[in-house]
Amino acid sequence: MYTVKGSIWIVSKSGTFIGYGRAILLERIKEYGSISEAAKSMKMSYKHAWEMIDSMNKQSKTPLIERIAGGKGGGGTKLTPEGDKVLKKFWELYKGFEKFNASASSKLKF
Repeated sequence: MYTVKGSIWIVSKSGTFIGYGRAILLERIKEYGSISEAAKSMKMSYKHAWEMIDSMNKQSKTPLIERIAGGKGGGGTKLTPEGDKVLKKFWELYKGFEKFNASASSKLKF
């Protein structure tokens, strides 16, 4: 039996805006409240994670993440409303893409 597989990215003239890996990174930042912890959980360097975030932020009308200054509770990072919106839209598209793959796979008869 054969299956249809593929990847989905949203791109701009500047390159990849968001894809599966970047969406997971945003999810992990949301979960951990830290770029460092998010990167670590993905076995990714902080530098690489920051470069991905910086790229997304530069391509977006408004930043997708914001840093929270330290203090009594310590600092951290969180998604902005725009970050939540982009993430939600990506997962909607991804779900549709997965349905397409499953449907196309079910029609393969060689």
